[in-house]
Amino acid sequence: MRLATFRADKRVSYGVVVEGGIFDAGYRLAKRFPDLKSVFAGNGLADIEDLARDQKANVLDGDFEYLPPIPNPAKIILAGVNYEPHRIEMGRQKGEYCMLFSRFPDTLVGHLQPIIRPMASTRLDYEGELAVIIGRTGRRISRGEALQYVAGYTCFNDASVRDFQGHTTQVIAGKNFPRTGGFGPWIVTVDEIPDPRKLTLQTRLNGKVMQEGKLAELTFDIPDLIEYVSRWTTLQAGDVISTGTPGGVGVARKPPIFMRHGDEVEVDISGIGILRNPVQDEMDRR
Repeated sequence: MRLATFRADKRVSYGVVVEGGIFDAGYRLAKRFPDLKSVFAGNGLADIEDLARDQKANVLDGDFEYLPPIPNPAKIILAGVNYEPHRIEMGRQKGEYCMLFSRFPDTLVGHLQPIIRPMASTRLDYEGELAVIIGRTGRRISRGEALQYVAGYTCFNDASVRDFQGHTTQVIAGKNFPRTGGFGPWIVTVDEIPDPRKLTLQTRLNGKVMQEGKLAELTFDIPDLIEYVSRWTTLQAGDVISTGTPGGVGVARKPPIFMRHGDEVEVDISGIGILRNPVQDEMDRR
């Protein structure tokens, strides 16, 4: 299934992406499962499947807005320099463990929503990634069992404010400006992607291919990341682990290429779909 969170008629709900729109499962299930995070935590996918068999009712045909598939994750953990070409272009040494950092939920925007270039910088860079959605609680998860804890996969654009990212050795400032992280458009459940290593990723800026990579090229793959992260924190349903970006980022180009007002950036992952976001300058709302 393709599961999305959306807003329609000022109401936030979730459902199944079908031909012609979205089947509104939240309309029927909200009392038991108020959001997709609770669906995963409460084993509610079968309930959604049962409802979706009758797709004539509650299908929205375009009069809705995509939101981040998990609008309120407890944890958003991202892997840095996790593709060998990206490590080389950034001049980083290969480490024994993967570089990790976190994002805050208010940095997320959904499919077709604008990524906001902050007033504080003109060095906003694209970073197309595959994001993993955790489906159940786990701690000290073994590599061999890691994929059993995955609910599904989606696209992520870890857009980075490069000058703030480089202020110190800790990159968190450059990763957490509001509304800079594209996320979506939907979650594809694991039954449709039994082997994520076979997926390919492409990032396009104004239609031009900027990044291409295969998930098989990850230095630390998805089981590695889940095993390591779950050593030091409890993973919960709805948590997000984004796996890193391929080579071709804007800051490493000569001359550098950064996103500007009016640009459109796309993250296209085979088997999942296309996350598309326009870029807008931040307005001064003091």
